[in-house]
Amino acid sequence: PQPGTVRPQPGTVLPQPDAVQRCIDGHKDELHSLSRDIWSRPELAGNETHAHDRLVRFFSLDETWTVETHYRLPTAFRASWGPVGGGEGEPPVLNVCFLCEYDALPGIGHACGHNLIAEVGAAAALGLKAALEIQTELPQPVKVIIVLGTPAEEAIGGKIDLIEAEAFADVDLVFMAHPAQQDVSFLSCVALDEVSVKYHGKASHASAYPWEGVNALDAAVLAYNNLSALRQQLKPEWRLHGIIKHGGEKPNIIPAYTELEFYLRTPRVKDLCDLKAKAEACFRAAAVATGCQVEIIYPSHGYCNILPNATLASLYENNGRALGIQFQEQSADFCGSTDFGNVSFTVPGIHPFFYICTDAFNHTEEYAEAAGTAAQLFTLRTAKALAMTAVDVVCCSALASEGGLHVCIKKIYNCTPKRLQICN
Repeated sequence: PQPGTVRPQPGTVLPQPDAVQRCIDGHKDELHSLSRDIWSRPELAGNETHAHDRLVRFFSLDETWTVETHYRLPTAFRASWGPVGGGEGEPPVLNVCFLCEYDALPGIGHACGHNLIAEVGAAAALGLKAALEIQTELPQPVKVIIVLGTPAEEAIGGKIDLIEAEAFADVDLVFMAHPAQQDVSFLSCVALDEVSVKYHGKASHASAYPWEGVNALDAAVLAYNNLSALRQQLKPEWRLHGIIKHGGEKPNIIPAYTELEFYLRTPRVKDLCDLKAKAEACFRAAAVATGCQVEIIYPSHGYCNILPNATLASLYENNGRALGIQFQEQSADFCGSTDFGNVSFTVPGIHPFFYICTDAFNHTEEYAEAAGTAAQLFTLRTAKALAMTAVDVVCCSALASEGGLHVCIKKIYNCTPKRLQICN
């Protein structure tokens, strides 16, 4: 079949989209309560204990779900259901996974709408389960539906920790959706590395004998200005931005220690090596100029860009339009980053974005308010489209072998031994 076109096997009765929609609508109150409960108690990356417990309780109320708490990470969880479909004795071959995020931002709560991501993942899983429960036979046997709670997207990269812990080892297909300002099936989220730079100098009285000191603040300021000058020579789509986290203690003390934090972003993960080399040259030059010692540290996981999947995107758009979603033209200049990019290099999947009835931008107080008050209709509509897309794939065995669902991955080592650059 052409990408986005589902052609059932002879004699197969496809689950009706009505089963998905009825199920999600029938659980709308519980789903809204789940989302509001997470929204009203925002928790930072790695500390989402309430959200973890609330989602675990949500799935544990239905005894047909097997729920594993603290799954590979303290605030991750896994809920699974199955098997279903396939002939007697036929080995199950397809595991479908929906992802939930639920960490918040410091100071402004759920201003990225991760409470809604949790709701979408939970609702879509319920919808797919309802559709499969009415089937007696499927051309593509399903071993299990998985809901994976993935904490710490905003700061740590929880999905990457879960990849390394082999939480995706038995996953064949992955779905999630993220709130934004418009409905699109794909946005080209960019690759990201965070770098911490520490300068070590020597303290001295800034007025009485400044010549005895080695000024670490001068090094930080020079590094910042070096990077500002570097921007003119960067490709238009490359980004670097940062802050001076620590600039000294008092004006009359030559600063002996300063620290900067920068984010480096490029459209593809393989370009990060070039940008990192240029940025590191700026950091080291500032140390040489001032006589300071410098530490350059990459404290967290690097985020990959998201690999597009044209087949799943086409299916999702077809299902979304049937539900009244009006898709916008995909933006070429979106520069956000997500650890789902790393998942997309591991498992075929889709990460659409959805409108939530506000023109406010993510990471603002206005967006946080909308994520807790105005988003329910749009969130459940997105969940229905995701679940219906999963039904399309499950019910068409040809799709599982179609090139659009499989990505040829070539892995080579990046600049440091444990960081992979993935070329596509």
